[in-house]
Amino acid sequence: MSASSEQLNHDPRAGAFNLAALGAALRARGAALHQRVVEQCPHLYAVVPVFLARAQVEQMRAVVAAVMRVVALPGWGAGVAQPQTYAPQAGGVFFGYDFHVNADGIHLIEINTNAGGAFLNALLAQSQRDANLPGGATGADDMEAVYLEMFREEWRMQRGDAPLTSVAIVDENPQAQFLYPEFELARQMFARAGLHAVILDPSELETRADGLYHDGRKIDLIYNRLTDFSLEQHPALATAYANDRVVLTPHPFVYATYADKRNLIRLTDADALRALGADAADIDILQRCVPQTRLVRAEDVERWRAERKQWFFKPVTGFGSRGTYRGENVTQRVFAEIMQAEYVAQRLAPPDTRTIAVDGVDVTLKSDVRCYVYQGEIQVVGAGLYQGQTHNTRTPGGGFTLVRVV
Repeated sequence: MSASSEQLNHDPRAGAFNLAALGAALRARGAALHQRVVEQCPHLYAVVPVFLARAQVEQMRAVVAAVMRVVALPGWGAGVAQPQTYAPQAGGVFFGYDFHVNADGIHLIEINTNAGGAFLNALLAQSQRDANLPGGATGADDMEAVYLEMFREEWRMQRGDAPLTSVAIVDENPQAQFLYPEFELARQMFARAGLHAVILDPSELETRADGLYHDGRKIDLIYNRLTDFSLEQHPALATAYANDRVVLTPHPFVYATYADKRNLIRLTDADALRALGADAADIDILQRCVPQTRLVRAEDVERWRAERKQWFFKPVTGFGSRGTYRGENVTQRVFAEIMQAEYVAQRLAPPDTRTIAVDGVDVTLKSDVRCYVYQGEIQVVGAGLYQGQTHNTRTPGGGFTLVRVV
């Protein structure tokens, strides 16, 4: 009898990665990239995969589909907290549906619209093809080909049959970003496809009447890695986007529509969903699989103080776990700051755990699961292993990892 996902997750040696093969795959992408990961990101990758049952993955697929149907309802856009006047045809790359999995089921804890880790996951999967890992993969054999076609589809949706020739991967001070290795993997993918590809800070873009340029060359498409989701701090880029002078993906419209944390309040409000005309089956799965989320109001301070151990507090426009707090761990000072800021509270849904071996000692890590989604379809499922309050890349033996389905 084959082992269950639970049994495999508690076996510290189940599916141990071939780390030498991963190192070789990184070196094949360039000595500088390999050195950067080794010296600055030593815990970028975990040492083992996470295992899920096929039924759990299918539940995730059903949740994603329910969210897509609800967001497509005519009244959804009228209720977003950051209304957008411009809705591009491009759908937005790399949606990340983040789940906690535990004995009570699967729990969608948030939706991201510029989810990181997809290229890192693809390289890891490629490096482990001969590792004879238990279970099955959750994505295609060549995930980079899937990603490239996704970007080409974004271009076609906005520009039709016009040729795509140049791409910029844009973030503030990109060389200093922890996930710069992923930017470089993306640049290499575009370059292998014959596209002119560069990694830029927004300040390196020159504004002209017909669009954005770099070193005299017009940029056709921007792969947006900025965490200024509404582009308030980048007016030149915001103007080019709003006037359709560049294809920007992902973009402010999808962030406001899906990823603003206040949307989780609506997804967990059965009465509001019924008023929108949501299907009863969709309401049911969202009620079961999205932890109840509420807006934090200062006038309710005593209630939140009394109930804080049952909740996880998140800034409404936060990212990367910044400013998030588990209620039972929050100090009085931080609690007072939360009450005066823009926060939501989400009912606790603890993550599952994965046992690993670190220097011969068994260690239990928490696991977050991320479905990378494009146009409502799951492309691949990845995970993160960590110790602490939220996912991080500072845990020995933890980091980004593969999900294997058993």
